[in-house]
This record gives sequence, C-alpha cells and structure tokens, in this order.
Amino acid sequence: MAIRSMTAFAQVKGEVRPSELGQPTAGFMLTLKAVNHRFLDLHFRLPAESEALEIKLRNLLKQKLARGHVDVVLSLDAAGANGAGLNREIVGGYVRAFRAAADEFGIAGQPDLNVVLRLPGALVAAGAGQNGNLESAVLLAAEKAVASLDHMRAQEGVSIEKELCERMNKLRAAADEVEKLRGQIVRWQSEKMQARMQELLGTAADASRILQEAAMLAERSDVQEEVVRMRAHVEHFLGLLKGGGEAGKRLDFLLQEMNREANTMLSKTAGIAGEGLRLTELGLAMKSEIEKAREQVQNVE
Repeated sequence: MAIRSMTAFAQVKGEVRPSELGQPTAGFMLTLKAVNHRFLDLHFRLPAESEALEIKLRNLLKQKLARGHVDVVLSLDAAGANGAGLNREIVGGYVRAFRAAADEFGIAGQPDLNVVLRLPGALVAAGAGQNGNLESAVLLAAEKAVASLDHMRAQEGVSIEKELCERMNKLRAAADEVEKLRGQIVRWQSEKMQARMQELLGTAADASRILQEAAMLAERSDVQEEVVRMRAHVEHFLGLLKGGGEAGKRLDFLLQEMNREANTMLSKTAGIAGEGLRLTELGLAMKSEIEKAREQVQNVE
C-alpha cells in the first residue's frame, strides 16, 4: 500500500426516502475536509439530536483513517423537506419550565418565541429530522465520501512519494561526493595540525608525539561516520516509502536524524579552506533537501 496524504476533500449528496405516505423526500449533503495533524482529530457539525449518528460516523472514520484533522459536516436540505419543523418536545419543555418558574416566583411574563426558536434542536428539517431513514442514508453516503476522500489522499500520496524520492537521491549523491573528498580533507587537517603543534611546542618537541596527536585530532574531525549513517538513513527512508502505510511519523524521525548528521558534518569541517569549502556547500545542500522533505512529510499519514 502506497503512502497517503492527509489533505483531501469529499462531498456526497443524498436523499432520505419518506417512511410514510405524505412525507416529503428530504435531501442532505455530507462533506469531509481533511488536513494534516499529528493524530486523528475528528470534528462534527451535525443537526441537533444526532448523537447516535455521530458515534457511528466516528467509528467508520476511525476504521478508515489513521491521522489527520477531519471536519465532518452534514447539511439538511430544508427546501427539499418543505422548510423547518418544530421540535415540540424541546419547545414544550421550555415553555412549561418558564411558566412554572414564573408562578413560583410571582413573575409576570410570557415565553419569548424568538428565544425559544434559537434553542439547540428547537427547529429541525421537516420530514428529515423525524424520518427514521436519515441515519442509514447518511451512513451509506459516508461510505462513498470516505472512499472518495481516500482516493484523493492516495493520489496526493503518489506525488509526495515521487518528490521525496528525488530528495533522497540528491542526499545520497551529496553523501557520495563527501566520501570522495574525505581523504583529502583528513590529510589537510593532519598537516595543518602538525604545523600548528610544531609552532607552539618548538623544535625541542618529540616529532613522533606531534604526529600522533595530530593524527588523533584529525580522526576526531573525520566525517566518515556521518556519511555512513546518512546513507543508512536514506536507504531506510526509501524502504519506508516503498512499504507505504502509516509511515509519516517514522519518516519525520529519520529526517531529524539526517539533519543531525548534516549539522555534525558542518561543525567538523568548519574553517577548512580549499576542498573544505565544498564540504560546507554539500552540508548546507543536504540541510536544504532535508528541510524540503520535512515539509512534504508533515502531510504524510
């Protein structure tokens, strides 16, 4: 399974068939909008009294998606349902509570209809809100919407994978060039350190001791280990891309490790003239490729 993007959009329209003769056919629209997120973050905007439907939609999305911020919006077509209907239970309960409180505290007044109709759930789409077929119709539409969303995520994933492979190839080429330059840099560092130590210690110093200390210092500034680890990280990264699935977090971790190796290379070769300047250029180029790859990986599931 290829990698998938976390960014996608899907919208499905549907109808709720009346359960009784004389009831109007109600339309609805289900919209899914997904963007990147560290975890699976589901946000619902559904009609009032849709708690049971929300639970089922949540379970469906959890089965299909692993990461991402997903907005789920269900809009009922009030026009198709002949306008809005009155939720008598909610409105009646409010009116009774108002009058009971007025009698108890001796307050004169009547319920404000404008306030009542703004209560959550006071108005429902006529037909749709009372139609027992709404839930099944929406769940069927949700299956189609998730399939469409997943298809778009997979398509975007193909593009992301292609770009990430290009970035890794450039990193591998840079590491190969660093390897070719490494021997020259080590010799240059060793000679420079010998000359500096000889200057500081004078002619009475033990030449073999100077040579030994210079060799040790040159070895500490060698970038061979960083090159080996960079290559290993690149191969591991490409393997994760090929394997697909939920690879985003692991890819991001590998890029952090690659960036650490590039930083170490730069610190070890700082201040070196000649070929050392080319090593600095290569180190900065690596960091640039890694950063560009991280921008893409942030959107991988």
